[in-house]
Amino acid sequence: MKLLTIETRQYLSYYVSRYRQVEAFGVDLYVLNGEGTTDFWPAERYRLVGSKKIDEIVGQACEWHARERFDGVVTFSESAVVTVAAVAEALGLPSIGVEAAVCSRNKVLMRRAYERAGAPIPAYRFVPTLGDALSAAEEFGYPVIVKPTMGAGSHFVFRVDSPEELAQRYAQAAKGIQTMFWVTSEADGVDLGPQGLLVESFLDGREYLIEALAWDEEIYLGSVVDRITAEGGTFDDDVHHAPTSLGEAELAKVHRVVQAGAHAQGLRRSAMHAEVRFHRGEPHLLEIAARVGGGGLDMIARLTADYDPIRAVVDVGRGVMPRVRHYRPTGVHIAAMCLLCDEGVVGHVEVPPEISQSDKVFLLKITARPGDLIRRPPNGNTILGFLGTTGTSMQDAVATMNDFASRINVTFAPVGGTRPAA
Repeated sequence: MKLLTIETRQYLSYYVSRYRQVEAFGVDLYVLNGEGTTDFWPAERYRLVGSKKIDEIVGQACEWHARERFDGVVTFSESAVVTVAAVAEALGLPSIGVEAAVCSRNKVLMRRAYERAGAPIPAYRFVPTLGDALSAAEEFGYPVIVKPTMGAGSHFVFRVDSPEELAQRYAQAAKGIQTMFWVTSEADGVDLGPQGLLVESFLDGREYLIEALAWDEEIYLGSVVDRITAEGGTFDDDVHHAPTSLGEAELAKVHRVVQAGAHAQGLRRSAMHAEVRFHRGEPHLLEIAARVGGGGLDMIARLTADYDPIRAVVDVGRGVMPRVRHYRPTGVHIAAMCLLCDEGVVGHVEVPPEISQSDKVFLLKITARPGDLIRRPPNGNTILGFLGTTGTSMQDAVATMNDFASRINVTFAPVGGTRPAA
């Protein structure tokens, strides 16, 4: 089996570990990067277009497909969802379609689709100017959320509690998205919808991350994870627990809103990452991405719910229904976090062997390399890496995770000759 994976703009070596997982299924994986490095992947299965122009990427893919006859086209990159949909359509291979891909990428279009379907969402407004943002916040009532229409990883997502803070955060976000990787790495030559910022009403309940699958008319919640972060003015998305604390009745409500949202976006056969937040006891959609979740969410799904999102991507890409069941936890407890550090240039990261070799650690990935520039809010939301631990209960897993995280040491180098981490 031959699959083609695409990054419109290469994101360091972040997705290589997932590419290795795909290969472990017996797949011959070929990589096509629009922009990137020449030595990213074995030469016989790698092409670098040297451009983000959609026509040039599609053209290279068609030429390569004529020789290799790929069985499917996949991606793990948020900023390549639209590109992959266009390439797959051009190759006559399974695709969610460009329209559904754009709707799954642009949060204005996404929310308009949810409204038409009657799916519960926060109140929102596209705000091209600060005046628009202030008017929306006055209408919704503080606190409100400011976020980009095209983004990922909670970059430039802020909770705002006053008009004065809104003016500050709006300016920071409007400036930040001009150079944000997840905005600038989209393909050129595709209408991606309104670009800028949204203001949304604040939802006051707990948040849940879901690895899901759309297959024809059915939606499967493969894995459900509780977000247990102590929130402030930014959303670092850094602490999670599984299995979920949601009961059967609440899960049924979540399933209904995810199904309504996925179908509203036009997703009929797709691996998905959904984010749902409760408000006044009822689930509301934040977003559904047409890709699997980042970090260690695939590992968490396998451990705690016996669902493999990476395998699902492989199967959907070639047009085969994945092995999936409606959510049923395995009983394994985990806690996982994004490792965060101060802002600065990474010099060295030291992980003690008693942590790296512990049988309680199922996820340990340092994504920042020496020389990378770590940005923290309001300048960005760069993470150091990921850590996940198992335990006999949520409390046990969280305590182990926090203890291990406190013993990972980061030293910083002088500024100069840096390469920004996205």
